[in-house]
Amino acid sequence: MDIENIQQALFECYSKDLCYPKVQEDWNDNNKCFGMCAITALIINDYYGGDICKVYVDGISHYYNLIENKIIDLTSSQFNHQIDYKDYQIIDRQKILMIDTKNRYNILKIRLIQALLRQIDEKVFNCNSCNKLVDKFPNDTTVFIGKNNDIVLVGEAPANNGWRKSHQLWKDVNGKILPSGIVLQKLFDIIDRDIFETTFLESVKCFPLERKNLKICSKNCKNIMLEQLRILNPKLIITLGEFPTRNLLDFKFDKFADVVGNIYEVNGFRILPIYHPSPISPKSYTGNIPIFEKLKNLKN
Repeated sequence: MDIENIQQALFECYSKDLCYPKVQEDWNDNNKCFGMCAITALIINDYYGGDICKVYVDGISHYYNLIENKIIDLTSSQFNHQIDYKDYQIIDRQKILMIDTKNRYNILKIRLIQALLRQIDEKVFNCNSCNKLVDKFPNDTTVFIGKNNDIVLVGEAPANNGWRKSHQLWKDVNGKILPSGIVLQKLFDIIDRDIFETTFLESVKCFPLERKNLKICSKNCKNIMLEQLRILNPKLIITLGEFPTRNLLDFKFDKFADVVGNIYEVNGFRILPIYHPSPISPKSYTGNIPIFEKLKNLKN
């Protein structure tokens, strides 16, 4: 991701409630970076790694990032003079994540993710790559954001009678849970999670009018899907079925069964393919049980 784009999005997300409490009353719209250095440094560390560093500026602690020996300080503009970075300390991020800082960081991160995903959705809504092959996704967003993004589910394409029409994940227009949702929740019960609280997106963003178009639509949507996943930055991606799996893995495979249940490290992502949870598939539930039992053991 482009760090300048992140900086701009962060600037739009800053507000008085996110400012360091001791100086909160001095925050104003003319100096939006004021009191935001710690939570900003944490977010940049999430995406780019490196070190979080601290120096004292005018007697006040100031945090920034050091990535491959390059100083990245997205909140330096809060000061009206240059910063001397010479006498710095490398700080363990856990020491910064005290209760108040953690709360502000979590709020800022959610706002940032939403802002960045809105930019991607604009690309989706303005995209004509598949032209007459698809119906556009009519909802406000092509990503459902769950309680956290440690696990992200990647589906195949919008179902004809699901989210795109009902505006409810895993439900039809009558509010009834779709058969795939019922199967997936039974599997998620094994790892003590709720599918309705789990971040979800589709490999193909619009509804393919014919199933034969999935291959070309997957190819056209790949970069958009990857951008969304980089923004979400999950610990694990679970791909539901063959199409999203082929779209994410960087190697070819003959049989889908050969890759199901294995975790692959690809382009900075950890990817776990499972059988699609649709009851049409004979392995939708029984074939996936050993995979989720393994996931449960990994958690423990």
